[in-house]
Formats: sequence, structure tokens, C-alpha cells
Amino acid sequence: MSGTPPARRSLVILFLLYFAQGLPFGFQKELAAFLRQAGMSLTNITLARGLSVPWLLKALWAPLVDRYGSESFGRRKSWIVPLQLLLAATFVAAAFFPPEVSLPALVGLILLMNFLTATQDIAVDGLAVDLFKGQQLGSANVAQVVGYKVGMLVGGGLLLRASANIGWRGMLLALAGLIILVLLATLRLREPRDTSRVAEVRQHLSDVVATLMRQLRAPAGLWLLLFVGTYKIGETLVDALYTSFLVDSGYKPAQIGAWIGIWGMVASTLGSLGGGLLASRVPMLLAVTLTSLLRVVAMAAECYLTFLSPPLPLDIIVVSIMEHFAGGALTTAMFAFMMLRVDSAVGASHYTVLASVEVLGKMPTGLIAGFIATQLGYRSTFLLGTALSTVFLLLLIPLRRLPHVTPLSASDPPSP
Repeated sequence: MSGTPPARRSLVILFLLYFAQGLPFGFQKELAAFLRQAGMSLTNITLARGLSVPWLLKALWAPLVDRYGSESFGRRKSWIVPLQLLLAATFVAAAFFPPEVSLPALVGLILLMNFLTATQDIAVDGLAVDLFKGQQLGSANVAQVVGYKVGMLVGGGLLLRASANIGWRGMLLALAGLIILVLLATLRLREPRDTSRVAEVRQHLSDVVATLMRQLRAPAGLWLLLFVGTYKIGETLVDALYTSFLVDSGYKPAQIGAWIGIWGMVASTLGSLGGGLLASRVPMLLAVTLTSLLRVVAMAAECYLTFLSPPLPLDIIVVSIMEHFAGGALTTAMFAFMMLRVDSAVGASHYTVLASVEVLGKMPTGLIAGFIATQLGYRSTFLLGTALSTVFLLLLIPLRRLPHVTPLSASDPPSP
């Protein structure tokens, strides 16, 4: 990597960091197979999803990541390197506690994995904000989204298949080894020095929190929160029902898995690449607008399927590819836009709050989608989701007119 230009080297390391974060998520996504094999009830398996709670709460300790860290070693590396060591050690420990041996110990270790990974995510997001500016964030968020998806694929599908030969212990030790390899690459990273304004804000935890709250409460901050919290409401409403719609249309889970799990994942990854490329070539808000329009077209195509009885496999494949491509493109453009709009002095905290709002914003419609479809049917529900995604575009108007970051005022300086 010594001959790699610094910007490209940073991009490769960023990809690897997000890849490392995708490994535990991919492993946990497939964990249900091992838990069921060990005799765990379906109720407890679904309740095990609650072990991801650190991802929902991480904004609570994000200011600590902005405040503390050794600038001589690297303010973000001071967090990332120890967290990676601890995560690798947690995987090694979990290798000796398969579900059939000690389920309580495994549950505790998985909860610890999520805490470590969620905290690392705060630091890595802050690192991306520190390293990349402007339209460079398009490429940075390709590294983010694609790296995470590749990590999920390796940590879940590939190692799950390999577990038939290497066993539970071999699978967990392989995950630990991959984390260590990423750690070695992380040590090569050089972080930029803080500007005088950033250094001043980060002198005290109270200044970090005060700056964060000022940005969130400003008009631009409030509109941004509303924008981030609503942009996927319609999409989530339809996505929660799409597989069930195909099953009720007469198709088998194996067929649907191929159409969505294979074609859909490939299309989503290509969409992420396309969204990042677009965000690096045109103004960021325009990239979000264009990918949002593409998403509306894809959702309208899903509505079209409800008018067919039943939809043909080719129709389903084409529409699934469209929907996943549009979703991947919008997600990458949106994440780049979020990074562009954060205050770099509190980049980890500010972006973490936005990311948490993004996750929370998708939850309500996903939870009530079944109830709505029961009352309205698939067609009306899909039309409702498309309409909500179209209305969301109106929120782009005020964001276009407001400043990116609220500047410090003379009457509200950081604490001495």
C-alpha cells in the first residue's frame, strides 16, 4: 500500500473499517440457524434481536468519542484500534461458547460485540468526516456502504457455509483473524491535525455537547432531522410487505430468495456505487434529489406488480432489480449528504445523531405495515408508500435554502 496515493489509501482503509463492522452484523444475522439448532424457541430467537440495542443508543456516548483521543496517535485511531482488539478478543471468547454449551455466556458476548462495533462506528464515521470533504464524500460513502455489505456477506453467508467444514470455533476464529488484519491496515492511517476551531470545541465535553445541540436546534438542523427521519418512511412500508406479497402471489421462498437475495443484493451494491459516483460529480443535494426520484419510479413499478394477477417472474426480477438499485443509490447519496451537513468539530456526534434518527425513522412504518395492508390490501398500501416517498421530496426545498452548518456566534462561544 506504500505506493498508493494518500487519499486513495485512506479510502481503502475506510472500506476495510466498514467491512470489519459488517462482519459481526453478518454473523448475527445468520446466528438464528445455530440458535434454532441448539433448541432455542422461536420467541427467544426473535427476542435476541434486542441484543442490537447499542446501535440505537450509541448517540448517548458519541460526544465522548469527539472529546477524547490522543492527537499524537490519531484522535479517531485512539478509539478504533483498542475497539478492534477488544472485538477480536470477543470473537475468540465466543469461539469457546457455542449455543449448546453456554447460551447465557454467548448472549453476553454478542451484546458486547454490538457495543464495541457501535462505538467503533461512531469513531469511523467521525474519521470519514475528518478525512473527506465536499464531493469526496461520495467516494467515502461508497466505501462505507459497499464495505459494510461485503462484510455482512463474508461474516454471514460465506463463513456460515464454511462452518460445515471448519465448525463453530473455526468460524469465530476466522472472524477474529479478519478483524486483526483490518487493525494492521488501520495502523497505517494518518489523520489530519485538528483546526484551531475544532481543537477549541473539543477541549471540554461540555463544549462538544453544547456545539452539537446548537447545530441540532438551528433551523437548518431541525429541517435536516426531519428530512433524515422521514425519507424512508414510504420505502420501508413497501419493503416490509414485498416478500409477503410475492408469497401470496404464489411463489416459493427459494424463488424469492434468488430474486431478492442474489439479484437484489447485486443491484443494491451497483446502486451504491452509482449513488456514490453521482454524489462525487454533482452537488450533493442534487444527487439526493435524483436518486429520490429514481426511488419513486422503482416504487411505482412495485405498485404496477399489484395490478398483475399474478406478476410474471421476469416482471418481478426487473422490478426487484430497479428497487434495490434505487435504494442502494439513495442510501449512499443520502449518507454522503448527511456527512456534508455535519459540523466537523463534533463530526462523530453529529453524524451519529443523524444516523440514529435515520434508523428510528424507518421503524414505525415497518412495524405497522402488516396492519395497514390487512386493512387496505397490497395495492393501496404500495400506492400509499409511493405517495409518501413523493411527498418527501418537498422537504428538499427548505434544505436547499439553509446553510450547511450554523456558525458559532459571538454571544455563544465555547467554554474557556
